Amino acid sequence: MPDLPTAADPILTRLAAGEPRAMNVCIDSFGGLVWSIVRRSVGNATEAEDLVQEIFTEIWKKAGYYDPQAAPEATFIALVARRRTIDHLRRNGRRPEHEPLDAATSLPAHVPPVPAPGCDPEAVRSSVAALPEDTRELFRMHFDEGFTHPEIAEKTGLPLGTVKTRLRRGLITLREHLQGSGATHIQPAS
Repeated sequence: MPDLPTAADPILTRLAAGEPRAMNVCIDSFGGLVWSIVRRSVGNATEAEDLVQEIFTEIWKKAGYYDPQAAPEATFIALVARRRTIDHLRRNGRRPEHEPLDAATSLPAHVPPVPAPGCDPEAVRSSVAALPEDTRELFRMHFDEGFTHPEIAEKTGLPLGTVKTRLRRGLITLREHLQGSGATHIQPAS
């Protein structure tokens, strides 16, 4: 069997079949493509290298889904790389730059938390604490840990629509409680 992929003998088919050298050939053949997709969106070289490794792991896992009749290998690999890059950017974009709320609530009494502009942190903590436990858990996963709605649905086993609805209702309840208490000047959602 030749090393280089051909239309008659796609590398993804060989990778899915467990051929020992197939991953090396895949990386040699498509590493430049994956690297270029990642580097357009991820500025940090170390972060980009880690993401490229994650992408090739994903390609290895998904190789069995490749259909040579549907698209060329390069298209399949580019789609996997693009999706993983977008997921990475979303995950990093949602991570808070500050300590999670749970960590802030456990601060010693002599260390005051830094309030957000126009917001009383104690009012926010008490309002979040008043939410149902399942909603607080979804808040923690989404706002503190940066999970997307689909990731939360997968981790909790809840339907995606339920995750979205509970988060939205929780935010509405939180906003109403804070506005009602006069603790903040939050603008109504449009």
